[in-house]
Amino acid sequence: MKLFIATPSPFARKARVTMLEKQIPHEIVIDNPWQPASQVKGLNPLAKIPTLVLDDGRVIHDSKVIFEYLELERPGHLPQDKHEKIIHRLVEVVADGICDAVVMTFLENQRPEGSRSQFWLSRQADKIRAGVHELEQKILPSGTFTSLELGLAEIATVCALGYLDLRYADYNWRSNAPSLLTLFDRLMRKQSFLQTVPTAQEVPVNR
Repeated sequence: MKLFIATPSPFARKARVTMLEKQIPHEIVIDNPWQPASQVKGLNPLAKIPTLVLDDGRVIHDSKVIFEYLELERPGHLPQDKHEKIIHRLVEVVADGICDAVVMTFLENQRPEGSRSQFWLSRQADKIRAGVHELEQKILPSGTFTSLELGLAEIATVCALGYLDLRYADYNWRSNAPSLLTLFDRLMRKQSFLQTVPTAQEVPVNR
């Protein structure tokens, strides 16, 4: 398998962590969908990261669908209980929504200062703060979201928090989310998270 990623992407990181935790052999291909020579444009009609190419040539894209495929192949990161499974999916939606808001903020800030929409930036900031608060409220005293020690919810959450550190560092989520901080610190001791810490890539300035 080949997993096409961009190094900053929390969505790509979610797929990478899942594959590492499931011990699925794969090759990482670093791509930059912002560049004309991007390889992923020939694989994914939306030219988005992550994109997974299977050994038989089939292509799967979008982190949610990639996770679904990986979980079908090697179960273990979604609970069997249907109610707990819904919790994991809901947490993923919130975590991904935080990431989307950070992306929107980052891209807006690439504009010349006088062209930036403060209304738009404020809306994204509200989503980020509300999302972090929601995740903090959902964590159980056990430090997980359900009876599962490490599942989709935990992976998506830590990927979102890591992306905040990269692209939204002025927001100190740690000061208002002690349970999330405990979860983050616990999982950041695992090799699957240490090996996938996001790093910046060049993005063309939005004029």
